[in-house]
Amino acid sequence: MAASGSGGAGRADNGYGSQQPRRRKGPGALATTYLVIYNVVMTAGWLVIAVGIVRAYLTKGSYHSLYYSIEKPLKFFQTGALLEILHCAFGIVPSSVVLTAFQVMSRVFLTWAVTHSVKEVQNEDSVLLFVVAWTITEIIRYSFYTFSLLNHLPYLIKWARYTLFIVLYPMGVSGELLTIYAALPFVRQAGLYSISLPNKYNFSFDYYTFLILVMISYIPIFPQLYFHMLHQRRKVLSHTEEHKKSE
Repeated sequence: MAASGSGGAGRADNGYGSQQPRRRKGPGALATTYLVIYNVVMTAGWLVIAVGIVRAYLTKGSYHSLYYSIEKPLKFFQTGALLEILHCAFGIVPSSVVLTAFQVMSRVFLTWAVTHSVKEVQNEDSVLLFVVAWTITEIIRYSFYTFSLLNHLPYLIKWARYTLFIVLYPMGVSGELLTIYAALPFVRQAGLYSISLPNKYNFSFDYYTFLILVMISYIPIFPQLYFHMLHQRRKVLSHTEEHKKSE
């Protein structure tokens, strides 16, 4: 359903919004340097994807089939987010390993196990929907982490991180769900990733049913995360306003 957050600013937000950073000692100088480099590279990577989308649109004059123009960098940089799980595991980022792994893997899953594996959905407009949402979100998120680590966070980036998710989160989730839904008939027809009985392991797996369960899981998860992020927005931005008034 989303991406994770990493980079010295604490747990991220399902990729679209944010949670308030935990109050704890920050990473050491070496870890901070690494995290700054990581977040700068990831920001640049998602900027490359954004430029690729715009350039492809201007060249083709249509938003259809733009996925092929950014397929390689999308796969590379979205997969690169797996490092965020290690950041948490090694303690250089104060975030939950389990939650981060869940959020990162959900996007990696959609990138590889759905969009990459089911070629027929790559022309769907829904793919562009979640790619655009992810791209804007990640540019803001990694910029936020970079400037936070450098102790020089512009208010505009902070505001964008805690505000644009209001539109980007539903937009991304809609694109993800529509893409999975579009993949269902092709998965069923091809028996993709499914294991049927009998076999020597006496084990069966129906990928078609699994994807339906994934879609159903959005129902309880999306509202909880969305309203939590709205709460965090009020909390963080109101604190910022109060701080400004006190100066």
